[in-house]
Amino acid sequence: MSRIYTRTGDDGTTGLLFGGRVRKDHPAPAACGDVDEAQAAIGMARALAGDAELGDVLVSVQRDLWVLMAELATAPENRSKLVAGRTSVTPAMVAALEPLIDDVTARVPPPREFVLPGQTPLSAALDLARAVVRRAERTSLGVAADGSLVVPYLNRLSDLLWALARWREGEPRPARPTSPKD
Repeated sequence: MSRIYTRTGDDGTTGLLFGGRVRKDHPAPAACGDVDEAQAAIGMARALAGDAELGDVLVSVQRDLWVLMAELATAPENRSKLVAGRTSVTPAMVAALEPLIDDVTARVPPPREFVLPGQTPLSAALDLARAVVRRAERTSLGVAADGSLVVPYLNRLSDLLWALARWREGEPRPARPTSPKD
C-alpha cells in the first residue's frame, strides 16, 4: 500500500471482512470502533506498565481483540468463512482469561467497597480501558451472532482489567470518604 487513504469511505460506507459494505453508522462498525478504542486504551496502559509480566498479558489481549474485531466486521452471510482463533473468538480464548483473573485477584485483598479510579497513572489507565471494554461489550451485543463468544470474551476482559487495576493501584481510595481528608 503506497498511501493510507483510499477514498472508498468518502461516501460514508466501510468495507466488511470477506466483502460487503455498510454505512459507517451501522452497528458493526460502531462495535468495531469501540473495540478498537479499547485496544488503544489497553495500549496506553501497556505503555505505562513498565514490566514484562503485565506487558505480556496486555499484548496477548490486544492480539485477541484483532480476532474479535474480525468477527464483528463480518456480514452474517460470510460468517461461514470465519476461522476459529484467527477471525473468530474461541472457547479457549475466553477460558484463558479466567486463570489470569484468578492469579491477579489472589495477589491483592479484594476491596470492601467501591473504589475511585486514579490512584496511579497505570491503575487509572487500566480502569479507563475497563470502562471502554464495557462499552464495547454493550455495543457488540447487537452485532455478535448467536453462539458467538465475542460478548463473553469482552465480559471476562473487563473483569481482568478491573483486577489488574486493583493490583497496580496500591492502597485503594474508597468511593465514600472514611475521614474528612479523604
